[in-house]
Amino acid sequence: MSFKLSDLCGYGQIVIQCHDNPDADALASGFALRWYLEQKGVPARFVYGGANPITKSNLVLMNENLEIGCEHVTSIDPPELLITVDCQYKESNVTVFPAENVAVIDHHQVSAELPGMSEVRSNYGSCSTVIFEMLQAEGIDINADRRVATALYYGLMTDTADFSEISHPSDRDLRDTAEFNKASVTLFRNSNLSIEELRIAGEALKNTIVDDRRCSGIVEAGPCDSNILGIISDMFLEVEGVNTCVVYNLLPSGIKYSVRSCIKEVKACELAAFLAENLGGGGGHLVKAGGFLKKDLLVKAGVRFEKEDITRFITARMNAYFDETTILYAEEYKANLVEFAKYKKKRFRVGFVRACDIAEPGTKVMIRTLEGDIDVEITEDLYIIINVNGEIYPIQQAKFERSYEVTDAPYIFPGEYQPNVINNATGEHIPLLPFARSCESVGGDGIYAKEIHGRVKVFTRWNPDKYYLGRTGDYLAVRADDVSDVYVIEGRIFQKTYEKCEG
Repeated sequence: MSFKLSDLCGYGQIVIQCHDNPDADALASGFALRWYLEQKGVPARFVYGGANPITKSNLVLMNENLEIGCEHVTSIDPPELLITVDCQYKESNVTVFPAENVAVIDHHQVSAELPGMSEVRSNYGSCSTVIFEMLQAEGIDINADRRVATALYYGLMTDTADFSEISHPSDRDLRDTAEFNKASVTLFRNSNLSIEELRIAGEALKNTIVDDRRCSGIVEAGPCDSNILGIISDMFLEVEGVNTCVVYNLLPSGIKYSVRSCIKEVKACELAAFLAENLGGGGGHLVKAGGFLKKDLLVKAGVRFEKEDITRFITARMNAYFDETTILYAEEYKANLVEFAKYKKKRFRVGFVRACDIAEPGTKVMIRTLEGDIDVEITEDLYIIINVNGEIYPIQQAKFERSYEVTDAPYIFPGEYQPNVINNATGEHIPLLPFARSCESVGGDGIYAKEIHGRVKVFTRWNPDKYYLGRTGDYLAVRADDVSDVYVIEGRIFQKTYEKCEG
């Protein structure tokens, strides 16, 4: 159902529409899309509906300073093409305007049947990122117009709580690529909190719920911008005895929430995703994250959309998160091999890159992948493996030569996001795939493994400060030659790469 921006250029009369009560991401997305169409000689109108015009001071400033020109309307003549950005046609927060054809560009969860031309990337932090990637696919540099770069940067920033809820590498690419106007962004940021919102924060903190046993807390806030939830949660986390917290508020379409953590046993991004499982979406960083629970999905799950029921529901999910998770520390763990079976690696093909092919030894780089950013220093004996599902990890030459054989077969990348290496000193983005070659696994001493039932957090020997999460269907594994080396293997990867030893 996806399409390219160039597919829009064949229409004569185009209206771009964002949701009612637009936020910075909606304004930025529509502005950048209209800018693209105008570069192609295709005029377009940018509008939003609803009862109220924009009054929030940072959005008024953004609209004026960047000359976004988004119009508040109650009706329009049906255009040949209507494009909704940062929303989906006929959603509850989108005024329905008739049109001959409809297209959708969005980053939220799909809420209804989509039109034929739809580009919805629900794992992205902002619609600004979706537009940014679509512009890149057309060979368009957002920095050709600093207003556009500034708008997209600010749109991403506000929709990810000052980048604390970024989870997709494409969001990080936009953040790092945009040559934005710092003075404008500073002005917008410092006009973000009204006196009324300050009062909301104060009132919310009067009604905290603290669980002393789990060292966690929950707060309900009144209606406010998502950034205010982040401010409240930052303050709440400073309370003695509160190591993790969730601050939320009820919106007409669902529940917006902010998550914070200050302990290594809880990743804020993972807790945010757990709270939203099957009911919306959540993600972010290790210490700051957020998410959204959709009202219709909550109601289908039997949760009444009322204050008391919502509080009970979030409390129950928080309790389940803590109580239904086992934590293992490699330095303390002793595997009972009676519970495990022995497996050996299958022969399978993956990709690899010699690190020295992409940068000089001693260069400090960041490998940007779907799993996160990995900081490494280029050395003569460093290799980078591109695994069966496109996962990236560094490996030393000696271990590479024990585990893999180089082949002459062409390398075909299997993943979604093509990984980049970023030079930390210069900021240069270097694509990995042009340097990738094929190799095959050759087995090794094997492992002992058992299927996981429930949730397990494993602090490995090589990374004792950051856990790896195993869910039902994944595997807990220890090396056959060192049973103290415990780690998690994702279920699909395990099935692709291991087979049980006979006997």
